Amino acid sequence: MSKIKYIAAVLIGLAGLSLQQVKADNSTFFLTTSNIPGFVGPINMVQVSITTNGTSAATVTFTSQTANVGGTDYIFMIGNGSAFDLNTSAAATTGTYAFTQPAGGGFALPSVVTPNVSGQVDGFGVLNNTNTMFNGFDHAVTSVSFILTKANGNWGAAANVLAANANGAIAAAHIFITQAPGALANGATFTGYAANGGSVNTPDGGTTVMLLGVALGALGMARRFVRS
Repeated sequence: MSKIKYIAAVLIGLAGLSLQQVKADNSTFFLTTSNIPGFVGPINMVQVSITTNGTSAATVTFTSQTANVGGTDYIFMIGNGSAFDLNTSAAATTGTYAFTQPAGGGFALPSVVTPNVSGQVDGFGVLNNTNTMFNGFDHAVTSVSFILTKANGNWGAAANVLAANANGAIAAAHIFITQAPGALANGATFTGYAANGGSVNTPDGGTTVMLLGVALGALGMARRFVRS
């Protein structure tokens, strides 16, 4: 009888250890920086949540946030080209999408998602897993949840699923900004991209070319002066 009790205790201990190993791990952060004048940030525009459970699959959710800017309550809805984007630490694919529509009504669910494309996300650098939704403001959503599947091996801690790109961005979204709670009739007041706070590459408006022209002109005058 004592041996049976000992074996039972070992089995219970192993079961408990197994449960600890598959315990879900979660990481949450916000997209706070945009390239939209008046909404540069930091503003919590979109929440990103990543949950892992020791397998090759992680659940990722992008959720729109609301904020008062200039005395108006705005909601930052998700949609269109490069709608929800990640820079994963390893090769991975997205799938099994679930959407939540805006509370204000009038919107259609996106019918197509073009996933897993590496590309430039409007100034925030190249992210290796961008996902495009069909199509425009009338298909915008307030949340998208999906499964991120690692190509080889299992995910570790949720915080290690993503890695910063050259601009310091780990996630981004294309956002439509409209008055909360979000109604199709209100239209998109502003639109652009938001990321977790990585630096934004912005064009210099031709300043570099202008300065180069001035320098070359001065050099030409100097040469003529020396020859004379």
